[in-house]
Amino acid sequence: MPHLDDVVSADGTRIRWWDNGCTGRPAPDVVISNGLGASPAAWPWLGGDGRPSSDAPRAVTWHHRGLGGSERPADPDRITIGDHVDDLFAVMDAAGIASAAVVGWSVGVAVAFEAARRAPERVSSLLVLGGVAGGGFRGGPSWMPGVVSRGISTASAWSLRLVGPPVAGLISLLPRSLDAGAAAPVGVFVPPPLQTLAEVAREFSHHDWTWFSRMVLAAGREPAIDVSGIRVPTTVVAGEFDTMAPVEDMVALADAVPGARLVRVPGTHFVPLQFPDLLAAELDALRSA
Repeated sequence: MPHLDDVVSADGTRIRWWDNGCTGRPAPDVVISNGLGASPAAWPWLGGDGRPSSDAPRAVTWHHRGLGGSERPADPDRITIGDHVDDLFAVMDAAGIASAAVVGWSVGVAVAFEAARRAPERVSSLLVLGGVAGGGFRGGPSWMPGVVSRGISTASAWSLRLVGPPVAGLISLLPRSLDAGAAAPVGVFVPPPLQTLAEVAREFSHHDWTWFSRMVLAAGREPAIDVSGIRVPTTVVAGEFDTMAPVEDMVALADAVPGARLVRVPGTHFVPLQFPDLLAAELDALRSA
């Protein structure tokens, strides 16, 4: 059964981590390097809804520093990509996982690549979506100059301290039973299942928004990670309508990783909720590689 536990990271920060409980499944296990502040609920196909499927691999993830039950670091500046990688390895050690297939989403993509760069023997493959390998903020339409989009993204991160609390109040009112809707035809924008999306949003609304804003800004200051030396099987999934990780940037990322496979889908930044079956198939292929 899925469960939570705590582990102390390299700098002494207590990290809350989650295990889907699917022990005894074929190797490799899976580590989810989640989007900043996201919870396991974003990954129902890996048991984030508390009901892992009979063929789901063992999967673990963690709550980022100061969020979701994890402790804030004693040094508030210890929220870099390197610190998150330390947390990833601490969770793997606590779970008894020597090597894993790592799934990265959003900011978690940079964490996944840095983990593979730092300790390639611990990362057997990479499935990354909705994010790039560091290099600062980049969002908005593809025609917008980078300096403009980065400025808007930075301002948006600061504004979370003001707009986060009232938005959280509205999210808390979402009903717990929503119609997930019917599947859309291939090639048509696919909305996330509403019930799952509401649960993810509800958990997200509990964050301390000032601290969350600080973490987003820290991620935006990260330098680019050199991915040219990555030698593990890698699949990059790009959402055609993702304004936070524009498809052009995801294509460039796939081109920069030797031998990477690129998959383009008619999705937004919330590909984990929109295309769970596709991601499950791509992960299975990587784990079998």
